[in-house]
Amino acid sequence: MRVRLEIRGLAKRFGAVTALSDVGFEVGAGEIFGFVGSNGAGKSTTMRIVLGVLAADAGDVRFGGAPVDFALRRQFGYMPEERGLYPKMKVAEQLRYLAELHGLDRRSAAEEVDRWCERLGIADKRERRLEELSLGNQQRAQLAAALVHRPRLLVLDEPFSGLDPVAVDVMSEVLREQSAAGVPVMFSSHQLDLVQRLCDRVGIIVAGSMRAVGTVAELRSRGGRRLAVSVPDAPPDWADALPGVRVLEHSATEPGEPPRTLLALDQDADDQLVLDAALRTGPVRHFASYQASLTELFREVVAA
Repeated sequence: MRVRLEIRGLAKRFGAVTALSDVGFEVGAGEIFGFVGSNGAGKSTTMRIVLGVLAADAGDVRFGGAPVDFALRRQFGYMPEERGLYPKMKVAEQLRYLAELHGLDRRSAAEEVDRWCERLGIADKRERRLEELSLGNQQRAQLAAALVHRPRLLVLDEPFSGLDPVAVDVMSEVLREQSAAGVPVMFSSHQLDLVQRLCDRVGIIVAGSMRAVGTVAELRSRGGRRLAVSVPDAPPDWADALPGVRVLEHSATEPGEPPRTLLALDQDADDQLVLDAALRTGPVRHFASYQASLTELFREVVAA
């Protein structure tokens, strides 16, 4: 059964601090949803409310149209930012324990432990204590703990933190496999290039409030018209006075390369006037439109 996660009007305060204010969004069946924001923006608080670790002051969480209760939460897979496995226990031992705790029988639990240890590249470490593993392999074991009970929803808080490129590729493949099977996947990450590449939709939270939600293409298109211009002999302020033009960045792209100026244009701004201004400073090596990256958009949303 393909179901979605619905988060509606969440509010949470810690004393005088407002952690969440009317936070709401959905994660569809088979969708990978990237939940991004600065440190302290409210990502972990939202996830902990979804998992029942914290209680909301207002709002509710639904899965498949039903309010999330203890029985439903047993079917969720959660990977906390502060890793929660037992360092003195052997990897396979605690994975079996967690699978049975979530309702699998002993045989099914053992099969799932074998499956995920093999899939995540830690089969040869299954009989070692967690504390004996490298941080990257501890991370893989933590992901196995989120998957071992065949979850119907995955909620992962900074799952890619500290992983090497090979491990990032493995984890990305696993998340794609889960979404292809219809599992809603929600994860937070500060690696916005990875979020842009992996996610179907993205939500940006700032100071406890949702500022933007949409597909990656929708969010990137919000950046409007942009130009990348390379004018080696131009002073840094060559575009500052152009009407309807805002300088986003002026810097060298690579050592030894000429400076590149990134510009945002208002709807009625004339790009030919920009080209004329650039030519007045000397030769123009590069002049082209481009679409804002998710990283650029995130910076602008947070700064707004």
